[in-house]
Amino acid sequence: MSNTIKRGGFSSSFGVLAATLGSAVGLGNIWKFPYLTGANGGAGFLLIYLLATLVIGLPVMIAEITMGRTAKANPITALQKLSPKKSLPWWLVGVAGMVAAFLILSFYSEVVAWVFAYVVKAIGGSILSSDRHVTESAFSTLISDPVQSLLWQWGVLAFIGGILLMGVTKGIEGITKKLMPVLFLLLMLLCAVSLSLDKAADGLAFLFRPDFSKISAGVILTAMGLAFFKLSLGMGTMMTYGSYFRDDQNIPATTLRVMLADLFVSMLAGIAIFPAVFTFGFEPAAGPALVFITIPAVFSQIPGGQLLMIAFFVLASVAATGAMLSLMEVPVVILHERLGMSRPKATLVTIATLMVLGSSCALTNSTLASFKLFGMNMFDLFDFASSNVLLPLGGILLAVFVGWVWGKDKFQQALSNQGALRNHVTVSAVFFLLRYVSPLLILAVMLKGLGLF
Repeated sequence: MSNTIKRGGFSSSFGVLAATLGSAVGLGNIWKFPYLTGANGGAGFLLIYLLATLVIGLPVMIAEITMGRTAKANPITALQKLSPKKSLPWWLVGVAGMVAAFLILSFYSEVVAWVFAYVVKAIGGSILSSDRHVTESAFSTLISDPVQSLLWQWGVLAFIGGILLMGVTKGIEGITKKLMPVLFLLLMLLCAVSLSLDKAADGLAFLFRPDFSKISAGVILTAMGLAFFKLSLGMGTMMTYGSYFRDDQNIPATTLRVMLADLFVSMLAGIAIFPAVFTFGFEPAAGPALVFITIPAVFSQIPGGQLLMIAFFVLASVAATGAMLSLMEVPVVILHERLGMSRPKATLVTIATLMVLGSSCALTNSTLASFKLFGMNMFDLFDFASSNVLLPLGGILLAVFVGWVWGKDKFQQALSNQGALRNHVTVSAVFFLLRYVSPLLILAVMLKGLGLF
C-alpha cells in the first residue's frame, strides 16, 4: 500500500539539516546536557561524550538515515523492504519504535506543556521573583492542577499536529528552517548577558574545567547513554526523516554537522545558564527545578530580566517543538502508509491517542498521584519503558541488522549515493562500528538502565 502513496520530502540541504537538527535538539540540551557535563567532570566528561558519540551515536544515526532513504518508507515498511529474508520479522523493530514514540510523547508532551505555560507566565511577570517560595509555588500550582495540566498538554499536541498537517515540506521543513536560526539567536543573546555577570568564570569552570577524579565506570556509561539518546535514536525518527532525504544528500557529512551543531547548542545553553546561576548563589540542580524554579529567580536579579526570561522560555519551546515534530511524525507516517489513512486523518488519530495516553502522565501530580504500576506512576513508567528498554533495544537491533543482515555491499552502495561519493574509508569505519562495537556498548547502557550492570 505504501507504494501507491505519494510521499513528501525535504527540498533543500538546509531543510534537511534544520529538520534533523530540530529532532536532535530538545529540552535536554537546555538543562540536562550542561548539568551532566558539569556534575561529571566537566571537560573530561565532554571528551568521553564526544568519543561515545563517534562510536555509538553517529554510526547508528547514519544507519537509520541510510535505511530510511534507501527504502523511501516508514520504519516498518523500510525494514520489510530491506530484509533479504522476508520470513524474519525485522519489521517488529519498527513497531517497537512506534510504541516508544507514543510512550515518549505521552510524558514529554507534558513537560513541553509546562514550558509553553511558562512562556505565558513570563510574559505576565508572575514568576519573576527572587523568592524561591514564589517560584516553587508557581510550579507546584501548575503541575498539581488537573485542568491546567490537561489543557496545556492538549494545546501542545494540537500545535504540533497543526504543523504536521501542513505536510513534510511546508510543515516540518518549513517550520524548522525558521525555528533553528531563532534558537541560535536567542542562545547567543542569553550567552552575551550571562558572560557579563560577576561570577561568569565560576559557571564556565563548572562546565569546562576537567575533573578527572569524577570519571568512573558509571560516568562513562552515563556519557555513552547520553550519546545514544541525545540524537533521537532507536525509535525510528531518524529512519523516518531519512526517508525524506534527497538522493544526492551526503549522509555522513550531514550527520556530522548535526552532531556538532547539537553539541554547540548544548554548550551555549550551559554558557547561558550557569554563569547566572553561580553569580546569584543558586544550586545548579538538574531537572525541572533548574528550569522552572531556579531560572525565574535568576532572571529576576538581572537588568531586563523579564525580557530575558521570556526569551529563555521561548528558546526552550523552540527546542521542544523540533523534537516533538520528529517524534509525532513516526506514528503519523506509519498510520498513513501502512493503514492507508490520509495524512490529516493519521495526524488526528495520533493526537487523539496521545491525548488519552498523555493524560495519564499529565495527571500524575494531581488526580492520579496515588496510581502506580510496577511501583511507578505513569510518567515514570513510560519514561523507564522507553528509555531503558525500547530505545536501546531498537538501537542494538538496527545496528545488528545493518552489520549482519543488510550487509556491507548494500550499505556501501547506499551510503556512497550509488558510487557518486568517494567515501569508502568512512563507510568501512561506520560498518565496522555497527557490526562489532556499537551494539555491545548500547547493550552496556541498556543493562545499566535496567540496574543489571
